[in-house]
Amino acid sequence: MDYLGWIWISILILAIIVELLTDQLISIWFVPGAIAATILDFCEAKPIWQILLFLAISVVGIIFGKNIVQKYITVKDSKTNIDAIIGERCIVTEKIDNFTGCGQAKVKGQIWSARGVGEDDVFEVGEVLNVVAIEGVKLICKK
Repeated sequence: MDYLGWIWISILILAIIVELLTDQLISIWFVPGAIAATILDFCEAKPIWQILLFLAISVVGIIFGKNIVQKYITVKDSKTNIDAIIGERCIVTEKIDNFTGCGQAKVKGQIWSARGVGEDDVFEVGEVLNVVAIEGVKLICKK
């Protein structure tokens, strides 16, 4: 194995380390190319063939591999913060009257200003509603 073989092994190791430190499939595409080039180096192929094979395999991996991997790896979108409140049930803690612009409701242990969906909605204290949206700092609720 000559100096080029050590370069391929270095690229292989570096690509693996970078990939382990990230979760974005950044350098994984160079691993198969580096392995193939290292094999060619062991077979004493000319450096130009090693480089061409490395580039070809890496480019094919970059172009096609990411699309294939993304089909099988799905990331679940988890609701966070405000998005987690939409769809939850809330209880009216202060009369909600859209006409006068007052009212509060409690959802997930927090008190929010609240309004009804309809222009003339009125909900009494103790009613249980569903949160359908959030506008600014107000819950938008309906029965």
